[in-house]
Amino acid sequence: MPLQVGREKSVNALNAAVASGGPIALVTQRQAEQEEIDNPAELYEVGTLAKIAQVVQLQDGTVRAIVQGQGRLRVHEFTQTSPHIQATIEELRDKPPSGVEVEALMRTVQAQIEQYVANGAPVPPEAAVAARNISEPGLLADMVAYSPDMTTEQRQELLETIDVVERLKLVSNFLARQVEILELKGKIQSEVKSEMDKTQREYILREQLKAIQRELGEEDPQQAEINELREKVEAAGMPEEIKARAIKEIDRMSRIPSASPEVGVIRTYVDWLVGLPWNVSTDDQLDIKAAARILDEDHYGLEKIKERILEYLAVRTLADTIRSPILAFVGPPGVGKTSLGKSIARAMGRKFVRMSLGGIHDEAEIRGHRRTYIGALPGRIIQNIKTAGTNNPVFMLDEVDKIGMDFRGDPSSALLEVLDPEQNNTFQDNYLEVPFDLSKTLFIATGNLLDPIPPPLRDRMEIVQLPGYTEHEKIEIAKRFLIPKQMTNHGLNEKRIQITDEAMVELVRSYTKEAGVRNIEREIANIMRKVARSVAEGRKRKTIVDVRKLEEYLGPPRFEYGELEPEDQTGAATGLVVTEVGGDVVAVEVTRMEGKEDFILTGQLGEVMRESARAGLSYIRARAADLGIPRETFEKNTLHIHVPAGSIPKDGPSAGITMATAMVSALTGIPVNKDVAMTGEITLRGRVLPIGGLKSKILAAHLSGAKIVIIPRKNEKDLRDIPEEIRKQIKLILVDTMDQVLEAALRRKPQPLKAEPPKIVEGDTPLRPQPESPVRRSGFPPPADQPPVAVRPS
Repeated sequence: MPLQVGREKSVNALNAAVASGGPIALVTQRQAEQEEIDNPAELYEVGTLAKIAQVVQLQDGTVRAIVQGQGRLRVHEFTQTSPHIQATIEELRDKPPSGVEVEALMRTVQAQIEQYVANGAPVPPEAAVAARNISEPGLLADMVAYSPDMTTEQRQELLETIDVVERLKLVSNFLARQVEILELKGKIQSEVKSEMDKTQREYILREQLKAIQRELGEEDPQQAEINELREKVEAAGMPEEIKARAIKEIDRMSRIPSASPEVGVIRTYVDWLVGLPWNVSTDDQLDIKAAARILDEDHYGLEKIKERILEYLAVRTLADTIRSPILAFVGPPGVGKTSLGKSIARAMGRKFVRMSLGGIHDEAEIRGHRRTYIGALPGRIIQNIKTAGTNNPVFMLDEVDKIGMDFRGDPSSALLEVLDPEQNNTFQDNYLEVPFDLSKTLFIATGNLLDPIPPPLRDRMEIVQLPGYTEHEKIEIAKRFLIPKQMTNHGLNEKRIQITDEAMVELVRSYTKEAGVRNIEREIANIMRKVARSVAEGRKRKTIVDVRKLEEYLGPPRFEYGELEPEDQTGAATGLVVTEVGGDVVAVEVTRMEGKEDFILTGQLGEVMRESARAGLSYIRARAADLGIPRETFEKNTLHIHVPAGSIPKDGPSAGITMATAMVSALTGIPVNKDVAMTGEITLRGRVLPIGGLKSKILAAHLSGAKIVIIPRKNEKDLRDIPEEIRKQIKLILVDTMDQVLEAALRRKPQPLKAEPPKIVEGDTPLRPQPESPVRRSGFPPPADQPPVAVRPS
């Protein structure tokens, strides 16, 4: 056989063998992909002894040699490795076997070779005839090595098998496996061909039937509709099991009389199946810079959300199989949650669909109705996917915190499968009854509050908080987006109207009070209407809207910037809360009056807020002496705590330190600093615990004119979300205990009461001094069954 030799050592070995007129050893290397052989141990020990018949030098520097095998050899020792490999060898001779076993093995191998060739093996047909004419058992076994199906490792194993009987058994096992593989391959090809023949036969018969009906002018309308549905199913690209379901329904429809109402039900069902985008996807826009530019064009600020979307796109460029995240935008109205979803779809190059969940009570709105009901349809998830026309749109679930629940089911439970990346790849609608893959869809939920969202549903979503805009951000949004938009809507341009910066600041501060910009847009539209009317009446000059003109167009200011108390008050403190419309300030008022009750609570306070007030009062009573409050004050007076406005329900623990501060002020007569606002939960030991919604609360404090804000020290990690411009204008005080709160909020520090020496009755046993109980030292009164320890003065 011819050999192409290119390695320098191998060429040198050929030349040395030709020069000496001796044989050459052909040995296989253990690692086929290895280019250079530096160590002889990387070669097999058993090889072939060959005689060189011809050597031809080629132009590319390689050598073509024709060699003839002489027998097996075993390498004993490598005597030289450069410039070519040289070794001492032992020639291995076959021992001619005899006996019935050898004869049986030879016949078996010859029959297997014939069967191997007959089943379509990639060898010449003459191989079977040649095998039948070989009488030497060793040569017959070696002949099988010519099969292209035999690997290099199998050939080497055959070469190393010296015993002829074992060699025949080895090739017999190989041939048996190859015959089995070829038979299975033939069976598979036969089945495929049979199926193709059946499909082709049905197609030809149907075409002939159509031609006959056209010739006779008797084409059945129902049959025409059935044929049309079949064509749609074939072109829909749906998975095979769903395609089989659709064909089965069409076959059932063909057997039902056309007047039956069941025909309409089946037709509607198949139309829904073929109308869904089973394999239609839009290509994602993976240019990160372009996506960032689009997000910045549509929205000002919101850096966290933009960063999250760009991170997702960055990962998509590196890994195609990443699952789409399930995001939840939570924030007050008007901060741009819905418009942000549209902007994300535009940045990613995807379709956008929106579904409002507000007021949904029926689980079938999500999953659809079963086909047994008259007028049944798929749920709104599948309906919107069909409307989008792709299986990877940006799908916005609006107002997810306003889902209802009644006897018809719980829609939030139905959403668990939709919003779970581990399950939504086989989402099953009750109407379709077949799985649909939602894993490519980017779901974005929106809501105003996080608490109403059920915990299992909340756990499946990545929460992104949108706490609201600062004054600077609102003004920038108005300049960049709202004013140009309203100019276009009202047919105006920059030559007709200009709103000054001072007027914009006044509009934001005195005419709106919100976390978003929805009311700002309404007021700008109000200004535009006034100017549009003056233009329509013939005004030629440009209208400059300043602070004076603003009051003329919008009326007197509706809100007062800086709504804190005008002067220091006793028994009144300013707290910070979070509502559906963002952060807000609340005034906690406490008055002391004669009475036997502990305290009275008014202002529609929830149970948690009531418990916070009671915890604050218990702390004050336990620390009465340290705070300079006589014990009889609690026995003869009642505290009335009121939190305006009385018509708005309120709850939560974050007003705990505010109510405690107001109570201490009312009981001690020390006024509270009017410039201080505060938030934090109080414990019985006077510790201040962390709260949520810090950014919204500090923004509200800034809008109300507060100069000092007291917050729990454990909320220090949340301060990085506060804009730098706000932190420069407000002094933030971090506290751990109620003592630190009172020190920062009250105008002066309460003076502790002087301890009266205990009275010693004559004849009593002198008492030795005892250390104060650690419980007493922490501010708690001693238990009722343990009287105070009297300490005799020294």
